[in-house]
Amino acid sequence: MDAYTSFAQVYDLFMDNVPYEEWAAYVQGILLEYGIEDGLVLDLGCGTGSLTECLARAGYDMIGVDNSEDMLEIAMEKKERSGLDILYLLQDMREFELYGTVRAAVSICDSMNYILAYEDLVQVFRLVNNYLDPGGIFIFDMNTEYKYEILLGEQIFAEDREDGSFIWYNTYSPGERINEYDLTLFVKEGELFRRFQETHYQRAYSPEEVCRAAREAGMEFEACWDAFTRQPVKADSERMYMIFREKGKKGMDK
Repeated sequence: MDAYTSFAQVYDLFMDNVPYEEWAAYVQGILLEYGIEDGLVLDLGCGTGSLTECLARAGYDMIGVDNSEDMLEIAMEKKERSGLDILYLLQDMREFELYGTVRAAVSICDSMNYILAYEDLVQVFRLVNNYLDPGGIFIFDMNTEYKYEILLGEQIFAEDREDGSFIWYNTYSPGERINEYDLTLFVKEGELFRRFQETHYQRAYSPEEVCRAAREAGMEFEACWDAFTRQPVKADSERMYMIFREKGKKGMDK
């Protein structure tokens, strides 16, 4: 799983159309349904901390984990400006370690799709299950195969801004279910632009595969929804939200 490097410098610039406040409100609504009004919450694949900050402002004690030093540097800059008490850890979500348990874990904006191997997906679930409080929940989203194959497919995307621009060559392999993003970036440095290249890979998983991986790790299925609704995933859903519950610790409140 490659970390964001040069793209971190312009990530927020090109993600300014993502309604993080609305996404955070959706996640918080789920947390409240499970009686989680405050306490420690882990954000896996937190990136530049946009959603982490939203949940911190909502009253949660946030821990952000990401394997990109560049993304976390930007998250730390935001933290300094906001004054929010957030702990950021530079760790791979397949190997993360915490000092204790948390009430809930979240992973938003398709971070889980970066887990390319099924065995690694099981390992992430195993770690999350280990670090959740008894009965705690894991909320995450994933891009669907429909989005990768039909909406992204073999296409080229480009965007030009004052401080940066990118060209994105997208390819999707249905056999391997791997989506490849080849990014050419132009990042403004002073009066000039510096060129970078990055390649990112994501994997499409079916809800059935995800449920099987979670069960292997000892977790219990709660829900699978079409993103930002409480409706089942459809054939043309672009993003799905899944919820699993911690299982196995003594004192779990069912």
